[in-house]
Amino acid sequence: MTEHLFNKILIANRGEIAVRVMRTAQALGIRTVAIYSDADASALHVQQADEAIALGGVTAAESYLDMHKVLDAARATGAEAIHPGYGFLSENAAFARACEEAGIAFIGPSAAAIEAMGDKASAKALLADSGVPLVPGYHGDEQSDQRLSAEAERIGYPLLLKASAGGGGKGMRIVLSAATLHDDIAAARREARSAFGDDRLLIEKYLIRPRHVEVQVFMDSFGNGVYLFERDCSVQRRHQKVIEEAPAPGMTAALRQRMGEAALAVAQRIQYRGAGTVEFLLDANHEFFFMEMNTRLQVEHPVTEMITGVDLVYWQLRVAAGKGLPQEVSQQNLPINGHAIEVRLYAEDPDNHFLPAIGRLKLWQAPELNSSVRLDSGVQQGDEVSPYYDPMLAKLIAHGRDRTEALHNLRTALAALQVDGVKTNRDFLLRLLSLEAFANAELSTDFIERNQHELTQPLPTHWELAALTELLLPTLASQSQPQAHDPWHADGFLSALPAQRVLRLESAVGDVLRARARANEQAHGLDRNQSWNLQLADHSVQIQGRLELKGQAGDIRLLQLEARVNGQQQSLPLALSEHELLLFLPQGSQRFVRNRWLGEQAQDDHGGLTAPMAGQVLEVKVQPGEQVEAGQVLMIMEAMKMEHSIRAPQAALVQAVLYQAGDQVAEGTELLQLEITEEAAAEADA
Repeated sequence: MTEHLFNKILIANRGEIAVRVMRTAQALGIRTVAIYSDADASALHVQQADEAIALGGVTAAESYLDMHKVLDAARATGAEAIHPGYGFLSENAAFARACEEAGIAFIGPSAAAIEAMGDKASAKALLADSGVPLVPGYHGDEQSDQRLSAEAERIGYPLLLKASAGGGGKGMRIVLSAATLHDDIAAARREARSAFGDDRLLIEKYLIRPRHVEVQVFMDSFGNGVYLFERDCSVQRRHQKVIEEAPAPGMTAALRQRMGEAALAVAQRIQYRGAGTVEFLLDANHEFFFMEMNTRLQVEHPVTEMITGVDLVYWQLRVAAGKGLPQEVSQQNLPINGHAIEVRLYAEDPDNHFLPAIGRLKLWQAPELNSSVRLDSGVQQGDEVSPYYDPMLAKLIAHGRDRTEALHNLRTALAALQVDGVKTNRDFLLRLLSLEAFANAELSTDFIERNQHELTQPLPTHWELAALTELLLPTLASQSQPQAHDPWHADGFLSALPAQRVLRLESAVGDVLRARARANEQAHGLDRNQSWNLQLADHSVQIQGRLELKGQAGDIRLLQLEARVNGQQQSLPLALSEHELLLFLPQGSQRFVRNRWLGEQAQDDHGGLTAPMAGQVLEVKVQPGEQVEAGQVLMIMEAMKMEHSIRAPQAALVQAVLYQAGDQVAEGTELLQLEITEEAAAEADA
C-alpha cells in the first residue's frame, strides 16, 4: 500500500466507519477530512481527521444527509474524493451523480448501479432471466389491495411483506394467514412511507427458519471481479444483524462456489464497481435465493478482512482512483484463513424491546487488542450518546484457527470490555455467545426468538464476589507502598483479635443480603484479612483474593479482582465508584449499591469497630454510654480521598470511643468498643 492514489479525501460519515476509513487512508499518506454536526463537535472521528468541517444542525437530515453541505465541504477543503461509508448517502444515486458532476471521485459504484439495486422489486425484475435464483414472490407495480391479496394467494402462506424502497426491517411484516393480510399491508405501507417516502410493497414466500448468508464481491472498472467468500448474518433482532461470521458454518466447497458465482453474476449484470454485498436466504436443503444487493461497504466487512487478509477500504481507494484490482489477485489464490466472528455493540436496552439508549459513556475500556482481536469503535470515554443517529457504538471482532477458537477469543474479549453510563447490549451478546445452540451453529434468522427463554434467564447474584471486593478494599491503600513480598500479602491488619465483619449487601435490582465474614486464622500465605469464611443467608463459602488498582476513569476506579471461592479461582475486572460496584463477569455484568454497606463491620467477642484502611478521623458522632441502632453512623473517616462511614452493625451500647476528630489511624485500628446484648446478637443472626 505505497502507490499514490489521492492527496485528500472527505469521509461523508461519522462514528466507527469514519474512523475505520481514516485508518487506511492515513496509512497510505492520504489526508482526511471529517464532517460533523453540532452534536458531534467533539466526536472521535473529528479528532482523528486531519481536517474537520462543521455542517451545523443536529439531525441527520440537517447534516450528514444534506448532500449540498457535504459537497461544499469537499470543495472548500480541496478533497479529490468522497468515501460515503455505509448508511447516510452511501446508496444515494443522486449524490453519486452529483459527485461525478462536481469532478469529485465517489468511492463506490456508479449512480446507475446504485439505482439498479436500490429498489428491491426492480432489482429482482432485472435478474429474472439471469439464472440467479429468486424467492417466489410478487414485485409488480400494481399495488392495489386486491392485487396484493391475489398474489398472496398465488404464492401461499406464510409470506413476507417488504418495503420496495428500503431495508433495515422497516416496512417488513410476516403474514401467517389471509386473516391478517389486510391489516399487515396497511401497517407495512405506513412504515415504508414514513421511512422511505415510498409505500410500495413487494411480497415474497416466507422461508421457514432460513439462514441469512451474504457474499462479498469486488469489481474494478475493467470488468475484473472476485468474490471474497461468504458471511453468515442469521443472528438478528428486529430484522437487523447482531452477530456476523465468516466463513458461514456448514458451507461446502460446491455450495460456496455456486453462491459466489451467482453473486458475481449479479454484479456483472449491472457493471458494478467497488465493494458490494449480495445477500441470499439459504434453506435447510442448501437451496439459496437472492434477497438484495447492498451497493456499499457492509458493517460486517471486518470478518471478511480477517479471514482473507484483504483491506477492502484500500481496494476501494484503488478502484476509485482508476486502478484495477491488485495484479496478484485472482479467485484461485484468495485464501480462507481460519474463522472470524463479529458482534455489534449497541446503546440499547435488550430488556425493553431493544429500544435505543442515550447518555454519557462514563466508562469505556477496550479489551486487549492483538492480531486475533479487533475493535472498530467510534466512541471514547466521556462521549455523549445522542438520540439523533444509529445507536451502534462499536464492533468487536475475533479471529481463530477455527470457529471454536474464534468464539472463545470473542467471548474473552467481550467479557473484558468495560462500559457504563449508557445501557448497552453487551450482556445480551455474552448470553448469545454462551448458548449451546450458537456453539453448535444451529443458526437461522429466528435464532433469538427460538432461544428467548435462555436469553432472558437472570444470572445468579454473586454476593460472594461483592463481599470479597469490599473486604479487600483496605488492601488498596498499601499498593502505593513498595511491596517486597508475595502480591497476595497485604499489611495493615494490626489487631490480634479474631476479626469479623458484618456487611449489608444490596444489588442494583433492590435485593438485600446481610452477610458475616470471619477472617480465617490459618490462611495459607495470606494475612487473615485476605481470607474469610463468608456466611450468607443459607450457606457459607470460603473466599480469598487480592485486588489490584488498574487505572482511573473520572471518579471510577478500575480494579482487577483475583478471587478464590471455595477453592475455585477466577479473575475479573470491576469498576468502583463512591456509590456503586460493577462486576464484569464472563456471563455478564452485575451491579451493587455501595452507599448502603460501605464501612459496616464488627469484631466478635469484644464488639470493636476497626478502621477499614489507614486514614484520618473526621468526625465522631457518638459518646460512651450512648445506645445506638443498627446502621447508625458512629464515626466518619477520610481515606484515599474518600469519606467512609463507620456504622453500627446492630443495636448496641457504646462502651468506649478510642479516637477523636483529627486523629490519624492505621488500617485495622480499633476505633470504638460496643456492648452487644444477647438480644441484639440474636436479632443480627436472624
